[in-house]
Amino acid sequence: MSPPIANNVWLTRVELADRWQLPVGTLNQWASKGRGPKYALFGRHARYRLSDVIAWENEQLGKTDCPDDDNDAVPV
Repeated sequence: MSPPIANNVWLTRVELADRWQLPVGTLNQWASKGRGPKYALFGRHARYRLSDVIAWENEQLGKTDCPDDDNDAVPV
């Protein structure tokens, strides 16, 4: 079996929360506010493509201010 390619790897919200050491509720909140990385819904289940997560992480590097001060920003 060939190794998975980043474009073919999908993370659950729990897996992404583990990756970033965040509560799942933070990702739920971000999604409801249109923040965070892109995700797709498969039925009622949110999935994040690993390549989109990595791209979003890279965009966050160098950002020092938070556009809205609701105390759910995560330092990267």
